[in-house]
Amino acid sequence: MNMIFEYNIGIQDFDIASTKIINRQAIRAVILCENRILLVQTNKGDYKFPGGGAKKDETHEDTLKREVREETGYIVRMVKEKVGQIVQRNLDKYEEDSIFEMVSHYYLCEIEEGKVNQQLDDYEKDLGFSSILTELDKAISINEEILEKGNDINPWVYRETKALKALQGYYAHR
Repeated sequence: MNMIFEYNIGIQDFDIASTKIINRQAIRAVILCENRILLVQTNKGDYKFPGGGAKKDETHEDTLKREVREETGYIVRMVKEKVGQIVQRNLDKYEEDSIFEMVSHYYLCEIEEGKVNQQLDDYEKDLGFSSILTELDKAISINEEILEKGNDINPWVYRETKALKALQGYYAHR
């Protein structure tokens, strides 16, 4: 299967030779259960895919298994194909004249029936991360509402909404 989506968002036009790029690889899980999707909802109401940054020497599969367990309490049984990728470039907050490049890899995953306790980082606790099975349409419309209001938006909402819409378009034609 080819990837369902591939996007570049943020800064596109820069001099590669003279610009310092700070790169982060993030691995995100697309978990479909019947006609719903497993997402993480924050206390601002927005939805995001479970997942996060790969640790040094960690495979994409290992990262997914760890992050999904920590953020949702579900155990990944199987990591299937990569369905999408989004490269997001913004000015780096901490280093002048640098670009922060986040490459998000999205993989289709299957989970076990049971659930364990979440193991959230402090910032995830502060954001009230909770796992939720919801309809794609609902997650998209809530994220779009948040983007429209335009204030106090989590930095991933635009990216995750693009991914959700691509999946919606793909699965609507199946």
